Amino acid sequence: MNRLIITVALFVLVLSSKMVAQEFHGMAVYESKTDLKDMKIESEGINDEMNKQIMESMKKQFEKKFFLDFNKYESVYYEEQKLDAPTAGSTGFSMSFSGSGDGSKTYKNVKEKMQIEEEDFFGKEFLITDSLKVWNWQLQSETKKIGNYTCYKAIHVDPVTEEDIKQYEDFKKQQEAAKTAFFVMDEPKERVTTVWYTPEIPVSQGPGEFWGLPGLILEANYDNTTILCSKVVLNPKDKTEIKKPKKGKKVTKKEHESLIAKQMEQMTDKDGAIRIEIHR
Repeated sequence: MNRLIITVALFVLVLSSKMVAQEFHGMAVYESKTDLKDMKIESEGINDEMNKQIMESMKKQFEKKFFLDFNKYESVYYEEQKLDAPTAGSTGFSMSFSGSGDGSKTYKNVKEKMQIEEEDFFGKEFLITDSLKVWNWQLQSETKKIGNYTCYKAIHVDPVTEEDIKQYEDFKKQQEAAKTAFFVMDEPKERVTTVWYTPEIPVSQGPGEFWGLPGLILEANYDNTTILCSKVVLNPKDKTEIKKPKKGKKVTKKEHESLIAKQMEQMTDKDGAIRIEIHR
């Protein structure tokens, strides 16, 4: 382990020295997919065919493309903007989750240990400011190639908290009282995040809230979601200026979470079931 850390550190030092004379910046493209095989749907009046269509619709909503613009200390992560394709046929089926919009941006500054997220939540714009999450990465000796880059494996473990347990117990009580249980929550367990980073791109950045390693994170796996880098462009001629998000009401992360909790309460009926729009 010590040998690996020393090797990586020396490699980063050599690359960094070559970039002193220039302002280093780049762009990375990421594809995000979520495996829904463990998701359970239980509801009266939904047959097998409708269940299948619901899962297909949800799968498409979880398949997204993101961009990461970065320099030595800053980055902005944002989703690709695209128009919804029209649904063909009279048996068309779609599912929508009212809430966070597609225009969210995540700005990270690893020098100042700061994160700013611009988010549209139920038609209201928020500017969420917080310190960067502390990732207790466990560096591994395992390597693999992603594109032309040699990547190293790192793991972070989030233990189950008392808040997780309370949330699960509250959900079970609501589920027992509900006539319809659309989603079934599994018992909480520790969350393992596995990432692959490359010291060949010596910036402590990554997709979303991921950072804190001696190289750009090209792949992240957590829960049933995989975020994989499909393209990297270093020092492009057309440099993209990295700007801090400014739109929206300024709130802290705790204040934002409280607002989400209140909105979820408004969406929950007297039986404890959350209302979700289904279009046919």
